Amino acid sequence: MKDNYFVHESSYVDEPCDIGEGSKIWHFSHIMKNCTVGRNCNIGQNVVISPDVQLGNNVKIQNNVSVYTGVICEDDVFLGPSMVFTNVINPRSGINRRGEYLKTIVKKGVSIGANATIVCGITIGEYAFIGAGSVVTKDVKPYSLIFGNPARQNGWMSEAGYKLEFDDQNEATCEGSKAKYKITDDQIRKV
Repeated sequence: MKDNYFVHESSYVDEPCDIGEGSKIWHFSHIMKNCTVGRNCNIGQNVVISPDVQLGNNVKIQNNVSVYTGVICEDDVFLGPSMVFTNVINPRSGINRRGEYLKTIVKKGVSIGANATIVCGITIGEYAFIGAGSVVTKDVKPYSLIFGNPARQNGWMSEAGYKLEFDDQNEATCEGSKAKYKITDDQIRKV
């Protein structure tokens, strides 16, 4: 335990970093300088968090994920095993593109499935759900269920992670939480 957070002895945390209370960093992970890791985050085995990354509170990162410079994850984000972020749109080994990192924003409550690829420079809206193995190349609307290669919208998800089925009045009830949702002009809102 270090300053109210846990770092496994096989992991490295470069200074300076700001790591929130109750967070856990597991085996063989590396948190690079100038990162912000919120409270109660769980960073799995073999995870790399590059310089200047920002993670909100309660972010869960499963094993074998690299979170590259330019990525911002808001609160309650889930990153599935071996999912991938990119940070340069046109990488070349012989050309240094460190000044060309594109920002990728993962909004509150998003879940990204195992082995998904997120191409840099996009925003994934609140509570969106990205299916395993998907390749996401453009912005994702809040509450969207998307999957495939390239990923396409295939429905809507509740904040509790259940697929929403809308009736003739464009209303849906989450089967898990019983929260009600309304769709208007291809936008979801909780009512």
